[in-house]
Amino acid sequence: MLELRRLRLLRELSIRGTIAEVAESLSYSPSSVSQQLNQLEAEAGVQLLRRTGRTLKLTAQAQLLVAHTETLLEAMEHAEADLAGTLSTIAGTVRLAVFQTAMLALMPPVLRELREKYPELRVEMSQQEPADALQETSSRSFDLVVAEQYSGHSAPHYANLDRRVLTHDPIRLALPALGAKGNADFDRVTSLEHAATLPWVVEPDGAASRHWALQACRLAGFEPDLRYETADLQAHVELVQTGNAVAMLPDLVLRSNARTLRTIDLPGAPARTIFTAMRHSSTKSPGIQAVRNTLHAQPGMSDANDLVILATPKDFDTVDEEKASSRQK
Repeated sequence: MLELRRLRLLRELSIRGTIAEVAESLSYSPSSVSQQLNQLEAEAGVQLLRRTGRTLKLTAQAQLLVAHTETLLEAMEHAEADLAGTLSTIAGTVRLAVFQTAMLALMPPVLRELREKYPELRVEMSQQEPADALQETSSRSFDLVVAEQYSGHSAPHYANLDRRVLTHDPIRLALPALGAKGNADFDRVTSLEHAATLPWVVEPDGAASRHWALQACRLAGFEPDLRYETADLQAHVELVQTGNAVAMLPDLVLRSNARTLRTIDLPGAPARTIFTAMRHSSTKSPGIQAVRNTLHAQPGMSDANDLVILATPKDFDTVDEEKASSRQK
C-alpha cells in the first residue's frame, strides 16, 4: 500500500523542483527525502523519477500519483475540519503568513482578540512576502495568508485557494512635515509632478509596489531618482520624515505617522488590495475560520461571509487603462 507521507514528498517535489528545496520546506535532510522517494518508487512498482543531467523529472506515472495525492490531502483536511466541528471549543494550531504592514498594523488587535475569545487556539504567525506566502499556503505549509496586490500586478493564483478582499488601502505621496529646516524643496511639492527632482525611497527590484510607483511617476511625466532601496517600510517612513526622500506609501503605514509626515493624494486615488486566502478544503475548519473572521471583523475591513470568491478585474488583474491613457494626453 502506498504511504501518504511519501506521496506528499512526491507532490512537494513536483511543486518545488529539487530534493534540497523539498527537504528545506519540510525540515528533512536531503538524504532522507531521497530515501523516502526511493521507497515510494519500490512500493509503486513503476519508475517515478527520471534524471536529466542534474535535474529530476517526474514521469507520467508520478504526475498521476501527484494528482491523486492532492485529492487525498483535501479529503483528510475535510475530515479534520469535520472532526474539529464536533468539539465544544475552538482549539488547535493555525499557521498564519502575513506581509510586513499587516503584521505591524492589522495583527496586534486581532491576536489579542483571538487570545481572549479562544484561549485554546494557538496562532503561529510568520512574516512572508505575498507570492511566497500564497505558494506555501497552497502547498499546506501555512493555513491562512494575508497578502497584498497592486493594480496591474496580480498576485499568483492557485486553484485550491479561496481569496477574499479584506480592504482597499489607499496609496499617497509621503513627504516630511512642513517647515522643517532644510526641507524647502519638499515644502514646495503640491502634486506628484513636483517630486520629479527629489530623491526617492522604494522597495527592492521585483517588488510590485516598486514597479507600480515607477509607472505612476512615468505617467506623471518623469523618471524618479531612486536613491534608496529597502523592503522595510518603516525605513521608508524614517527616510521621509527626516527629509531624505519622498515615497509612495499606503495608509496602513501612514496612519501611525500622521504627525511627522505630510501626504498628497495621487491621481486616480489609487489603492492596493489586501486580501486573505485559505485552501477550499479548510474553509470548514473552526480554528482557521475563527482567525479569518476575526480579521475581517476589524473596523474598516470587509466581512468575509458576505464576499464571493475573489476574481474580479477591479480588485486584482488590471491597470486602470482609462485613467492611464487620460494622463498621457
